[in-house]
Amino acid sequence: MAKILFINPVVREEDVPRHIPYGIALLAAIAMKEGHLVQIYDANAHRLPLETIIEVCQADEWDAICIGGLTTTYNYIKKSCKLIKESAPNAQLIAGGGFLTSMPHEIFEWIPEIDVGCIGESFVTFPEVLKKIDNKDFNYSDVLGVIHRDLTGKSFLTNIRPNIKDLDTLPWPAWHLFPLDIYFANSSNLFSEESFTSKRRMDINGSFGCGLTCKYCWHLGTTGDMLVEENDNGENDVVFTYGRNIRYHSADYIVSMVKHLYEEYNIDFAAFIDENLMTMDVASKGTWLKELCKKWIEAGLQPTCRQQGIPHDENCKGVHWNGTSHAGLHRPETLKLMYEAGCTHLVYGLESFDPTVLRNLGKGSNARKNKQSIATCLASGIKPIPNIIIGFPEESFESVRNTIEALVELGITAKPHFATAYPGSEWYYAYKDSIMEQYDQDLEAYIMDLGDASKITATISHEFSPMQLLGLQQIVYLKDLRLLDLSEQHWAPVQEKLAPVIQPKMSFNLKTVKEAGPLAS
Repeated sequence: MAKILFINPVVREEDVPRHIPYGIALLAAIAMKEGHLVQIYDANAHRLPLETIIEVCQADEWDAICIGGLTTTYNYIKKSCKLIKESAPNAQLIAGGGFLTSMPHEIFEWIPEIDVGCIGESFVTFPEVLKKIDNKDFNYSDVLGVIHRDLTGKSFLTNIRPNIKDLDTLPWPAWHLFPLDIYFANSSNLFSEESFTSKRRMDINGSFGCGLTCKYCWHLGTTGDMLVEENDNGENDVVFTYGRNIRYHSADYIVSMVKHLYEEYNIDFAAFIDENLMTMDVASKGTWLKELCKKWIEAGLQPTCRQQGIPHDENCKGVHWNGTSHAGLHRPETLKLMYEAGCTHLVYGLESFDPTVLRNLGKGSNARKNKQSIATCLASGIKPIPNIIIGFPEESFESVRNTIEALVELGITAKPHFATAYPGSEWYYAYKDSIMEQYDQDLEAYIMDLGDASKITATISHEFSPMQLLGLQQIVYLKDLRLLDLSEQHWAPVQEKLAPVIQPKMSFNLKTVKEAGPLAS
């Protein structure tokens, strides 16, 4: 059996640690089920100096040290890998997650310390890699779904690993390996009264993927969207498509897991981190959420405030929950059942209220549905939490005006995020040349700059500069149509002169959007 160390990188340094890393917790559980010895250093929870990694790596004779996360953790991961290899040169350094899957060859070039990486879904790939390490066999060429190096350091990507069919075969995450007291201390958030008063919140994942094709979003191999094909250099590389293989846990799996968390850790809130609950419900022909709510109540998880029809207070027992929704896919009868079962709020990716923006976004919604969704959700008792974005490729004063007018009409106050081309998304491939220009042809500098879209990195707006987008963000937040009108009057005389200077160049790779069927195993 191998001695394995997982390192959870720091996420959102500007915020407190809020989310136990579900993927790492799952892989840790899988590794332990295979008989391996597992420890976790949760850098995100502890927020100690980076150099602490040296002590952790020297604390034992590790056979494998594993690190991974989204692209937004790249900065920390890059610095960590150098320290890991210096401190534990005999351990195999394994990487995984979205930061690697979205651009495996580039990451292997930028972080030469990585020995092997798991691409896409790793539930089967990771234990096979560990078996190799256990046998001191570091030739990974016969393992599906990995990127590895030859003796010269050149990177090679093996063929794709099919996704597993039945998510219920997965063990529950190894929550006990994490400093839960730190995460529990940061349970509260402002999305609803119940979530604000939460003392012991934990994340759960009921499904993988989403049936939508939003141009700003990435899925990175979790929904049958990823292929491995030869690139222009004749090397295997990842290609992302519109292929979809929607999978979700059974209601029994989810409810039994939450029941365990309630009894073992006394949780009072479960946050679904699924991409979109409503697309899963559609995939199940409207049965999944109804069954989930029914069994949630039958298991005794329904909060007493909902059971008795009384206001929520500190004496409430049971487990409240939240998730994500879609303006065109929710149904009043389903929302009513969700409220009764304890759902407190749903995050709606409304993004915009402009017809042109929404039509081109691939979201499958429109301004009318966006507006109706707020009233429909509120009527059920569940609070809708809207997400707004500005800086779309076709953003204009008119599109911003349409969004502000809708926010005023609906009584919504929201500070918008900026449209951001994350690796693995359609926008990334469409605007890669422009991104390179904005970062002096240094792609890694762009990756290091990426955050949670609350700041501007590379702009993809055809009309607005970064300075203007920063101003528009504040104008939308204030819902100030007067300032918007004044800004447009000032901009109009120089718009024709400046537009060619700031308009990004298009370099869309049609491979990324070709139709592809599900890649189920």
